[in-house]
Amino acid sequence: MNIQLNGQPRDIPSGASVSQLIELLGYTGKRIAVERNGEIVPKSQHPITSLSADDKLEIVVAVGGG
Repeated sequence: MNIQLNGQPRDIPSGASVSQLIELLGYTGKRIAVERNGEIVPKSQHPITSLSADDKLEIVVAVGGG
């Protein structure tokens, strides 16, 4: 199934959840923010938020430093 991820088309398994996408991208354990179709997805909702074809996602990874 196709989604838009950070403005780029991306093919992911049908029925994938936000958590599964995060794992697929290698972001497990990292501090990230996820927006789906213009709405923030709270971390507690990642496992139960299923993705649909043509969803638009923005994922931002927090980078530490100083």
